[in-house]
Amino acid sequence: MKTTVLVFHPRLSAGSRVNARLAQAARAAGTPDTPVEVRDLYALYPDFRIDVEAEKAVLTAADRIVWQFPMYWYSTPSLLKQWEDDVLEHGWAYGSTGTALHGKELGVAVSPGAPTERYDHEGAFHYTVTDLLRPLQATSNLIGTRFLRPFVTTGAMAISDADLEAQADAYTAWLTGEVPALGDFE
Repeated sequence: MKTTVLVFHPRLSAGSRVNARLAQAARAAGTPDTPVEVRDLYALYPDFRIDVEAEKAVLTAADRIVWQFPMYWYSTPSLLKQWEDDVLEHGWAYGSTGTALHGKELGVAVSPGAPTERYDHEGAFHYTVTDLLRPLQATSNLIGTRFLRPFVTTGAMAISDADLEAQADAYTAWLTGEVPALGDFE
């Protein structure tokens, strides 16, 4: 199984601690039997001019696609939204003839800044991280991919070095192992 990790972080190499470490772990996770490719989309497209055909080729070659990003304002960074709009075209990714991604896996590795307890129905934000990711799950449903349980690193703003290393190890296992699908009402 080939996994492709698309990292959407505007300052991955100059300011990101959590996503940079997770991307590093992803780069080291691959084996000949389970290759992992990591792509820094902000480095590739700093002007937001996405090479749609190149991105389609990357997706076509992958069995598992992972969108890795920090959570901004309970959502994705702007380049991920632009990428979705440009790459996931009608007739290719969805619609009656849009079957290019059917049967692939789609995962999300997200790093919200606040601590876990704030992402709860009774917490400060009144929504879980999974609740906030539902639009991405709906996209997955539309494009025919199997939406995986997300890999979540909460508390990214203040995570300790030891906890970050533990998350990097867990991310490696998540990227290369069997990950169950996230149900529609979980």
